[in-house]
Amino acid sequence: MPLTYYKIASTTVGSGGAASIDFTSIPQTYTDLVVLMSCRRTVSTGTGQLSLKFNGSTSSYTSKLLEGTGSAAASNNYSGLTDMPIGQAEPSNFTANTFMNTQIYISNYALSNFKPVSSDSVSENNATEAYAAVFAGLWSSTAAITSISLFPRGGDNWAQYSSATLYGIKKD
Repeated sequence: MPLTYYKIASTTVGSGGAASIDFTSIPQTYTDLVVLMSCRRTVSTGTGQLSLKFNGSTSSYTSKLLEGTGSAAASNNYSGLTDMPIGQAEPSNFTANTFMNTQIYISNYALSNFKPVSSDSVSENNATEAYAAVFAGLWSSTAAITSISLFPRGGDNWAQYSSATLYGIKKD
């Protein structure tokens, strides 16, 4: 049975950047959610992480990371945090006018069970350092997801032209 994507909302960061990209009042009429994001941070130091919060909650997040940098591989486990690291975020010192691309998949977001999340991210950089990463996460809450906040960890901002689109998925 094919799945159909329905665009719920889309946003692009304007001049001056933004601390977060937020989707609110998410309808409860789909089976799953997908966020497609093209992002760049305003800070130039290393790669940072894309994090999210559901419904403004600051608890019950865990995630795991597996990444490659072009010259090394790494993994990490995250738990006990006030947000969920779920992607990578390109720094401003990577190749000008390029953005890291991330897809986030959120299963069964409207049901009263824990919410599994997966993502993959890839950066663009005309240098030896670039990133590819996959994340798996879990929000251990039975609340339906009604809002999503996407932000760079560590107090950065999203650079102008960073964008995100939220899709609902239904089976035809």
